[in-house]
Amino acid sequence: MNSTQAWVSYLSKIELPVLANTLRQINELTDSSNSTVNELANVILNDAQLTSQVLRLSNTVFYNQTRTQVSTVSRAITLIGFDSVKSMAISSLIVDTLLKRNDRPHLLRCLARAIHAAVQARCLMPKRTEHALEEVFIGALLMTIGELAFWSCETDQASELEDRLRLDEPPVEAQKAVLHTTFTEITRGLVDAWSLGPFIREVVAPGKANSTASSLVRNTVEMATLSEKGWRGAEMDKVLEHLGKDTGQTPAAVRDQLKVNAQEAAKVAVSLGIPQVTALMPGSQNGAGGQSESAPDIDPSLQLQILRDITVSLTEKPDLNEVCQLVIEGIHRAVGMQRVALLMGDRTGHNLIPRKVGGRGTETWREDFILAKDGTGPLGRLLPHASCGVYQPRPTAEGVPYDRWLGKVPALIGPLTAKGRLVGLFYADNAAGDYVPSEEQLTAFGHFVQNAQLCISLLASN
Repeated sequence: MNSTQAWVSYLSKIELPVLANTLRQINELTDSSNSTVNELANVILNDAQLTSQVLRLSNTVFYNQTRTQVSTVSRAITLIGFDSVKSMAISSLIVDTLLKRNDRPHLLRCLARAIHAAVQARCLMPKRTEHALEEVFIGALLMTIGELAFWSCETDQASELEDRLRLDEPPVEAQKAVLHTTFTEITRGLVDAWSLGPFIREVVAPGKANSTASSLVRNTVEMATLSEKGWRGAEMDKVLEHLGKDTGQTPAAVRDQLKVNAQEAAKVAVSLGIPQVTALMPGSQNGAGGQSESAPDIDPSLQLQILRDITVSLTEKPDLNEVCQLVIEGIHRAVGMQRVALLMGDRTGHNLIPRKVGGRGTETWREDFILAKDGTGPLGRLLPHASCGVYQPRPTAEGVPYDRWLGKVPALIGPLTAKGRLVGLFYADNAAGDYVPSEEQLTAFGHFVQNAQLCISLLASN
């Protein structure tokens, strides 16, 4: 068995068998007869997370230009179309499955490129039938599935390749040295092994593109990578020429269209539940690579809605459990922080441990995240001052073995006290998102923490 086959087998059977089987199931549904519509609805409904993602996407302008509210999967298929819902399911599945496993910067960057390329291909496609639009969207999304699958795994090879790429070793040479194959070869193997369909097989096949659609997909994928360095340059100009031929437009018109579509790609990333990758897309860095990312905007209307729910809870009968759950949700959804935890005192009284967590990758915190109240240990500097603030890691911050980001990235910290003693704290960070929380986020975070503090004070006075 050569190395390509070894990797295809390892990713399909050991690392990602559920993803492989579900993608195969969805891809085999190509007919839009009633029985197939029901089968697609059933595949989606079997997974609660996938159902909510598909419904969220079904209510975005990108897919639903009628703006008719969709609240069931069957209605989504009827109103928006079989192929569109199928493509939503595939993109949601890939994002959720891969990010649950890992949040390596390389995986986030690959996902950002894949979503950007997919949206561009769909927006640029001249033949506007629903099937053709979704075919190029999924083609662009899956054209780098080998690379996406590889970076989602915690393997020694992933760490070694990461180190080589950090030293600016040419990517293909580094892949051959570490994997004894390339991401392109692994992708071709997975396309066959996972039965991803004839169009994607055509897109990833060696040699010249067989159709305008596959040429468009290849060129948008290349463009998505180049656009991270800006919209101009010799390589970009060459790709724009190719895209001009694919779409029947001038390169200048294509460039203008790409900039508009990039904004749409950022919205789709947010709808897919990964706002942190928008900072890796062109436009967010003002055309210059390497600048630090900026924090996402808070959602004031959602913030107000959740604060109202908390006020109702406090007026009726203060329940710390309920209030803190609402605070966690508010910090995660309205303030835009990717990972949130409430830590409270343990039985010994010496440590703070998680009582509630929210966001991807926080499940392991329940067992491992321990903060000594005396400020010792690698996370000692997280201990808050008298009020809410932003934790700024030192360049030499050592971090912890069970989480790649804890203690090493900027975070929001909010203390909870009872009779002047520290009894708990809210912690929120953005994992791989390379940005410091904004003043606006800190203020909104403070409003939520104040409500939890008010609940503790009300309970203490009863």
